[in-house]
Amino acid sequence: MPHDRQLVGHSDADVLLHAITDAILGGAALPDIGRIFPNTESANRGRDSAEMLVAAAGKVAEAGFCVVNLDCVVHAERPKLADYQEAIRHRIAGILGLSPFQIGLKAKTGEGAGPVGREEIIEARCVALLEATGEGPEPGWLV
Repeated sequence: MPHDRQLVGHSDADVLLHAITDAILGGAALPDIGRIFPNTESANRGRDSAEMLVAAAGKVAEAGFCVVNLDCVVHAERPKLADYQEAIRHRIAGILGLSPFQIGLKAKTGEGAGPVGREEIIEARCVALLEATGEGPEPGWLV
């Protein structure tokens, strides 16, 4: 989406995909994105966050889980995301091999207050619902 600013990070700084990656990893009790893709490794500089999400989803599947749905919130003063929400939901669904109906996405502003409202940051949060597939390293460990 067109905007006069850009996010800065070691990878491509896609804050929403990073939040989703951490949510699915956390739901499977796996290490977080920073431990799997450390910013101390040059291979992760400018890395595509979609690639990291695909790799994390693979680790989640290996651990015996599948993603049931995601509930995501992006806090950004600008750009306004309302016109892009459906496209974003479809992109996330495509990356994870899910239906867009499994992806919840809300956009909030800072209403001029705090670092979000001053346009200093964009923040994203995600909750992932995972289901045990029974195909993990220790089937039945959740019982």
